[in-house]
Amino acid sequence: MRRNRESIWTNCALGIAVSAAAGVITTLVCMLLFAAFTYFFMDDMGLSNIFSRIALSAGGFVGANICGRCRRRRGLAEGLICGAVLYAVLTIVSIIAVGGLPHIKKLLLLAACCAAGGVVGVNSKRPKWLRD
Repeated sequence: MRRNRESIWTNCALGIAVSAAAGVITTLVCMLLFAAFTYFFMDDMGLSNIFSRIALSAGGFVGANICGRCRRRRGLAEGLICGAVLYAVLTIVSIIAVGGLPHIKKLLLLAACCAAGGVVGVNSKRPKWLRD
């Protein structure tokens, strides 16, 4: 007899929030790694813009990929929603830290990476711990 288990992935809002949190954590880890690389191995800050874009792209892709892989439906749409949540977090942090809004280019970058991550996640194998 199977027990009826409720998963966080059956609730759309909760699944996207958890995926966006994973994207934020991935972005922060990438930023810390790039900051350490810049501090220890580089003489100038010339590549900091590229590093920040790579970190933001990686966070968006990972967050949407987790959402698509675990929810198994509407990868493109839910990936874009996950990207919008990540952009909202980025906007809040930017207003607090810098006092201004981030450029629209970051929204477009997040939209592209999150859409790709969501589609790849839906079309990949489901994790073993989520299989029935």
